[in-house]
Amino acid sequence: MFTPKIPPPDIAPTPGTSLVQPMTGITHTPACNCHHTSAAAPAPVPAAPVSRPAVQLTPGSLLVAAAGGTAMVLIIGTVLVSMLLATAITAASVAICAVVLRSLLNNQKGN
Repeated sequence: MFTPKIPPPDIAPTPGTSLVQPMTGITHTPACNCHHTSAAAPAPVPAAPVSRPAVQLTPGSLLVAAAGGTAMVLIIGTVLVSMLLATAITAASVAICAVVLRSLLNNQKGN
């Protein structure tokens, strides 16, 4: 039930084939009129790896992170408590309506 459904080999495309046909016959015009030659261009110099410093936590950034985390917890807690309160109020009102309807139906049978 939870296993992936793999198409049989006769239907599945092979890795060498593609559904998109390559475009042929396209030529690009040069961006400028100057005549550059590849021999005149110097070889690119390999860039030295950039050493990145580790993340430095300052007291200010720790304070901001703690304040942001506290704010998120308070906001999420408020939303969850309000949803629980709405459910409890709805359940109480339905129960009151059921008691009132039951008493009205019982009074009609008695009369």
